[in-house]
Amino acid sequence: MNQPRQTKVLVIGYVWPEPRSSAAGGHMMQILETFLQQGWDITFSSPAGYGEQRADLTSLGIREVPIELNNSSFDTFIRELAPDVVLFDRFMMEEQFGWRVEKHCPDAVRVLETSDLQSLRDARQQRLKQRLKASDDANDFGELFAPSLREEFEFMADNDLAKREIAAIYRCDLNLMISEVEIQLLIEQFKLPATLLHWCPLMVDLPSVAPAAFEDRAHFLSIGNFRHAPNWDAVLWMKTTIWPLIREQLPAAQLHIYGSYTPPKATALHNPAQGFHVMNWAEDALQVMSAARVCLAPLRFGAGIKGKIVDAMLCGTPNVTTPVGAEAMHGDEAWPGAVACTAREIADQAVQLYTDKPRWLEAQAHGQTLLANRYRHSLHGPALIQRLMECRQNLANIRRDNFTGSMLRHHHHKSTQYMAQWIEAKNRNTIDAM
Repeated sequence: MNQPRQTKVLVIGYVWPEPRSSAAGGHMMQILETFLQQGWDITFSSPAGYGEQRADLTSLGIREVPIELNNSSFDTFIRELAPDVVLFDRFMMEEQFGWRVEKHCPDAVRVLETSDLQSLRDARQQRLKQRLKASDDANDFGELFAPSLREEFEFMADNDLAKREIAAIYRCDLNLMISEVEIQLLIEQFKLPATLLHWCPLMVDLPSVAPAAFEDRAHFLSIGNFRHAPNWDAVLWMKTTIWPLIREQLPAAQLHIYGSYTPPKATALHNPAQGFHVMNWAEDALQVMSAARVCLAPLRFGAGIKGKIVDAMLCGTPNVTTPVGAEAMHGDEAWPGAVACTAREIADQAVQLYTDKPRWLEAQAHGQTLLANRYRHSLHGPALIQRLMECRQNLANIRRDNFTGSMLRHHHHKSTQYMAQWIEAKNRNTIDAM
């Protein structure tokens, strides 16, 4: 009796996964772990160079194959691999390689891991810049944190990045969405079919040991990749406005800021006399989070959901954030800390959590409940596999019902193909002329 063929998956990454540097890297590793649990054969490819903290995929049994942009060597590679599922990590990879995948593996399910809606994050960043330009008040950003979905849509509608990203979503058979708010935005405002979207948030295993006690913790902590614009903006807001307000009430308090790829402009903010410590990259983010008493995440713009806040809950560390930081993270569950809009409110809530043990313990308990109800790997991993299997079984119907995606693939893939072939020929002629 013939054994069923092992499912082959190709992941085309914008970068090689760095789970200790970013939530996006962590989410990719959670997806890969879900595939490995199924016994699937996985190949990970990327045109990017290797990063400092990249995961060792080969030790997990995942093949690593570097690829090149605008190079027909990819055609031979994917034709020989013959994957059943191709997962594009970020929409730019679908733009670059989607036409090659369709040409050489037309029956492969094409999946987009959005990580977050980059066009939404970009629109919110532009709105913040306008707000800062129009006012010298660096304290109150309440009006930025409460736009309707319609207002978000209107701000994004003429954005080229939004058109590119949403076109890529249409061109794929399934799109993994980390945020329920972004799913709602795409369905209600951009009119995408719900059948193209699948909610796949961060997926974690619940902690098996009790978190460190209130008395055994000290200091405030903030953590995040410095290359991620919302994180850098949050650091600046803490330095100029929020942290001085906390120090007014807690003169001996310290803030420890950790982040990968720390630039000189960040280390220049290091000032022990002010209790403001820029600590560079944390070898073990969960270890430093477990030692802190309160996590600060004052994000003024962003999208998706926040890995640093999930890490805080895993460590039993209450947090203080903004509505952007809390967006799509807790549903109907109580927040594990505080959500505030102004610098003064953030500072006051942070001080209260830091000094009020009963409130701190209550926030910690809310975090454990939230993890169990919304982020368990055992809940979302099987749901992802089931959705992918349904796509494989019903692929012809899915594509027939997605005429808009078919139309976009026809026009975009043809133009991208001709441009890629022209670039490759131009590069070849340049090399021959040397």
